[in-house]
Amino acid sequence: MIELREDGEIACPATLVWAIVADYGQDPRWRKGVKTMAPRPEGIVQVGTTTAEVMRFAGRTYRNGGEVIQVELGRSFAWRTTSGIDAEGGRLVESLGEERCRFTFHVRVTPRVTSEKSLEPALRWLLRWSIRADIRRLACLCAS
Repeated sequence: MIELREDGEIACPATLVWAIVADYGQDPRWRKGVKTMAPRPEGIVQVGTTTAEVMRFAGRTYRNGGEVIQVELGRSFAWRTTSGIDAEGGRLVESLGEERCRFTFHVRVTPRVTSEKSLEPALRWLLRWSIRADIRRLACLCAS
């Protein structure tokens, strides 16, 4: 199992960051490798929101279904996959003042096949690197 929790400070109000990270339709703008993300319903997540994601990671294309299982409006939500990779996680936005916040991205992935399990250390490193880069892209998007 690969479990990561990465965070970063963003020089923007928490409400702005939440508006982006809680709207799955925005994911292709800041998550590299996400080719499409189709949430139903569109807009800010709510319990029961479903997603259809096509993403490219480590040279492979993944098609994942997901659902939002918990929401604390304006602050956090939790999700899990329903098809594709076996994963769960969450996103959290914490205000650090009027113009700053901390964004935390949490993910737990359980490789299913032996070949992926043997590559866990490399996949962990790649995923950590990717998430950190995504947080930097999010910070740039919010600032623009």
